[in-house]
Amino acid sequence: MCLIALAWRTHPRYELALIANRDEFHDRPAAPAGADPLHPEVHGGRDLEQGGSWLLVSARGRLAAVTNVRAGPAGETAPRSRGALVRDFATGAIGGAGFLDALAPSAAEYGRFNLLLWDGATLMFGSNHPGFVGHAVAPGVHAMSNGAFDAPWPKSGHATRALRAWLESDLGAVASPDALAPLFAALADTTPAPDAALPDTGVGLALERALSPPFVRGPRYGTRCSTVVLVAADAITFVERRFGPDAQSLGESPATVPRTRA
Repeated sequence: MCLIALAWRTHPRYELALIANRDEFHDRPAAPAGADPLHPEVHGGRDLEQGGSWLLVSARGRLAAVTNVRAGPAGETAPRSRGALVRDFATGAIGGAGFLDALAPSAAEYGRFNLLLWDGATLMFGSNHPGFVGHAVAPGVHAMSNGAFDAPWPKSGHATRALRAWLESDLGAVASPDALAPLFAALADTTPAPDAALPDTGVGLALERALSPPFVRGPRYGTRCSTVVLVAADAITFVERRFGPDAQSLGESPATVPRTRA
């Protein structure tokens, strides 16, 4: 993932609401959102290159999501894939705080990451750049992109405003396809941010401009999927829209994952 906006304990129906865009090279193989072949209670997309994921939920009341951290033009090499963290947490049973405690000694072995973990009771954030940190997320509306948690990047502000407005509207009372349209419209925005508002992540002005919209459109690299996740007491709504080069629509996978008490 490269853009996540989330609302934690701000809505009477949805304990956690999340909208996200995953940006990646278009030739990297991935499976559409669906049940995990080995863990049918787990739902989400799968990276077919490294075997991990960018966003997964579990019927047992769990969610994990990851973004990379952008820090300079050089390609990073790491012995472990950050996508494995998402899969390990979603398919496991340890709580978010315990997972981060166990991760701390080996966190530097993974590609630079921002990590979001919900265990049914708490929401945790962890990162390994510039050093390892882990803490609980306070109730409210937040953003997680390719910099610090809640960094005021233009696309982060755009996504959090859209999510907050949707939750405060009458549309927030129902998760029908029509009701979700404003959230997907916000994720589909390709408007570049003004230069004065761009972050400086060490990749140069041209690339900062190209990566600044919520939706990144390109022939080789861009937004691969947009996802809305709504966590209610009895079920998790998970809707994924997929895209190919230059924003070509590749389909939608809506799902309702009933929550269990196990």
